[in-house]
Amino acid sequence: KVSNVAGWGVSNWESDISLAQAAHIDAFALDVAWGDANNVPSLDAAFQAAANKGFKLFFSLDYGGNGYWPEADTLSILQSYINRPAYYRHNNQPFVSTFEGPLASDQWVRLKQQTGAFFVPDWSSKGASVASGLSNGVVDGLFNWAAWPYGADDMFTVIDASYVNFLKSKPYMMPVAPMFFTNMPGFDGKNWLWRGDDLWYDRWQQVLTVQPEWVEIISWNDYGESHYIGPLHADGYEAFDRGKAPYNYVENMPHDGWRAFLPYVIDQYKNGQATIQREGVTAWFRLTPGNACGNGGTTGNTMSQQQCEVDPAKISQDRVFYSALLVSDSTVEVSIGGSVQAGTWDNRPQDNIGIFHGSVPFGGRTGNVVVTVKRSGVVVAQMVGNSPITATCKNSVMNWNAWVGYSAASSAASATSISVKAQSCVAGTGVGGYKGLCAFTCKSGYCPLSACTCTQLGKQIPEPTSLNKPGYPAPGIDGSFEGLCAYACNYGYCPSEVCSSTKTPFAAPSTDGPFPTCWKQACVSGRGKDNYDGLCSFSCGFGFCPEPCTCLITGDAKTPPKSNGKTGCPVVGLSADYIPLCAFVCSHGYCPEGACT
Repeated sequence: KVSNVAGWGVSNWESDISLAQAAHIDAFALDVAWGDANNVPSLDAAFQAAANKGFKLFFSLDYGGNGYWPEADTLSILQSYINRPAYYRHNNQPFVSTFEGPLASDQWVRLKQQTGAFFVPDWSSKGASVASGLSNGVVDGLFNWAAWPYGADDMFTVIDASYVNFLKSKPYMMPVAPMFFTNMPGFDGKNWLWRGDDLWYDRWQQVLTVQPEWVEIISWNDYGESHYIGPLHADGYEAFDRGKAPYNYVENMPHDGWRAFLPYVIDQYKNGQATIQREGVTAWFRLTPGNACGNGGTTGNTMSQQQCEVDPAKISQDRVFYSALLVSDSTVEVSIGGSVQAGTWDNRPQDNIGIFHGSVPFGGRTGNVVVTVKRSGVVVAQMVGNSPITATCKNSVMNWNAWVGYSAASSAASATSISVKAQSCVAGTGVGGYKGLCAFTCKSGYCPLSACTCTQLGKQIPEPTSLNKPGYPAPGIDGSFEGLCAYACNYGYCPSEVCSSTKTPFAAPSTDGPFPTCWKQACVSGRGKDNYDGLCSFSCGFGFCPEPCTCLITGDAKTPPKSNGKTGCPVVGLSADYIPLCAFVCSHGYCPEGACT
């Protein structure tokens, strides 16, 4: 995020580029907002540093932060940098992406002609089917911003599948992120959490299944959304003031440990195989239990994305998560405040070479966290946390960000993973009615991306004995179940809720994929008690309904009045619950005296 490094010189850029290269990252996507006075000096330093280090950069033009890029300014910035040695090229074309901006699609017909750009935008707000066809298919590929699960589910690959489907032969750039938490109500009430937990492990396993043309990690230094994997830089915290954050939830919360195993997983993705040269363990956890403090108006999910909001404590689990890169089977134990608990591996590579992953609950314990991996009673690696779990919060507001630590083994190791090409799916799951079918079929290698999410690769196991029995979608079930029912019923699993041995007419599959219905809903009516009522009635009607508001009706999202660019604040003396509400309502033209100013 270029706006977070406004004061950087060449040496600053070189330092972070070196860390990225050590993690086997090939390029930085430069998120550049329109009209920022620091763009030119920042970009000049970045491209000089990248050229010095043999690294690549490309633009991800941000159409959200400061509004849409005017066409002339877009052309100017592209022409200024795309021919520099460090600019990333695909098929000898300068690679250009965006954060949103679908209303500018017609501009890119001309911009591509003038620059020769290979254009892979993020137009996720439109979905894959619409985005892929805008301006007669102007895109050369698509990036997808949906890197996080919704609600208390783990991450599925159904959205990835929709992009692969609608892009057809065009390439897909897949997102990977460790978590998402933001509490910046000054930015139009931006204050929500998406589940992290196992995500950093799960998503890299999904990359091996989907096999996209590119993977973009979200992000290197976007501190405001908590998904940074780069180092902390105190000069990059300016957004906390502009966004009226109630506290700095990034300070002393390092995420560097999430880079530790990137060389291994990136080599697996790019080369199909990877070698372990040193074992180690990474652990991450929140520093307070989910119900220890007030949630600061943070919601789990966000109505602004047409999602059903829930208590964030129901999304983010009170657990210590850990991954270990190992050359053979080992045990794990977790100490919290001196109380030791034997851990387990929820996920392990089939040949015991690679990344093992698991977690243990807080269990009411507080204190320093130590995660120890042993083999035959001998310590392989031990992560000793320097930030304890406590029952208190800064400013009495919950921090949903994760603290991440890492420790490497003291001695070198050597082992090479099984080739990805030699593996097939051996475990999987799915959304709703697909869950049981996917669990049954994926373990035998049949795990269609359009309906199922593969959760583990391994050596394919023999298929069950065929029973020569037919299987079809049950009455009222659509055609997306056709292949799954045919396969599962033939091998003895034919759940009557979704499958039948009798063929009946069925509807065509949904083009959107099997998404939970909650993903498609937004609050359209809500209320609040006493002085909150007017604020809640307004904001809930447009999908923004944080506590202490209560959503009464959900439905198709309503677009709020156009933002006037103003940021509202609570009247002096009112509680922090008013911060996100005033920020939202005042920016959309409703700023009631007595509550907001």
